[in-house]
Amino acid sequence: MIGLMIAIIIFNLLCFKTNNRLTPNQIISIWLFTIAFQTSFDIIVEFKYYSYWYFEKESVDWAGLLPHLLLVPPVNIIFLNWFPFEAKLVKKILYLVFFIIAILMYELLTLLPEPWGYFNYGWWSIWHSVVVNPILLLLLLGFYKWICKLEKAS
Repeated sequence: MIGLMIAIIIFNLLCFKTNNRLTPNQIISIWLFTIAFQTSFDIIVEFKYYSYWYFEKESVDWAGLLPHLLLVPPVNIIFLNWFPFEAKLVKKILYLVFFIIAILMYELLTLLPEPWGYFNYGWWSIWHSVVVNPILLLLLLGFYKWICKLEKAS
């Protein structure tokens, strides 16, 4: 739990102190999208197939809500805030690759024993995350672009 609390504080500070792109409306939209999408994904992957879990297997606990509500949303906002939208495709791909590597390194840290770690693998492995994370980040980018388009239309 200690590692999770430290991460929540660091990522939220980084998110809000470095944001110079996203509007309050975009932040709220991304935050809620992240919670809804991650919760939907985890209901299937975590609770139906026991591929991974937060803290305790086969139980929905309050501590397991913290990563959904307070950790992943600011990470997604950091990703979008620093994304090189105006750069060439190569730079965008490199940014995506480096961000995915950073996420994977953090995921490995979360596997440490408690109190530092809080994440556990069932049949899931880091290689599943290597495949899934780019898809999730590209979906996030698509959602953000859609939100921007909606804001311009109104």
